[in-house]
Amino acid sequence: MALASTGKALGAAEESAENPPVDTEEISLRTDSILAMRVGSTTRNDIDGVTPAVVQHLSLLLDQDLGADKDAEVQKLVRKGRALIDPKERPTEDTPTFGAWLYARDVATLTRRLLWVYAERNGLDAP
Repeated sequence: MALASTGKALGAAEESAENPPVDTEEISLRTDSILAMRVGSTTRNDIDGVTPAVVQHLSLLLDQDLGADKDAEVQKLVRKGRALIDPKERPTEDTPTFGAWLYARDVATLTRRLLWVYAERNGLDAP
């Protein structure tokens, strides 16, 4: 399991009760599971079963120091991530399955991109 811990170089993630460690392997597995879902063979229950965990992973990554204050591209990713996790933007029970599938893929894709930024910034192996 690849975790960032305290004691790393400048830019390393700080662990605490409010800021738990980032498990890059777990995030990779979860995002892979969503990105492997095919719209024609995936049920709404399947989508709803995995999306909340990836939203939590995205939220956790957004709480990390990703260097957004110095990188315009990372700033864009962070803004998009904050918009995606906004409860008003999440699918509801009335959202069609395709809409929930698209949302899950958007969250998973952005989470993967921010995970890469996080790994690079903290000297971890690429996810």
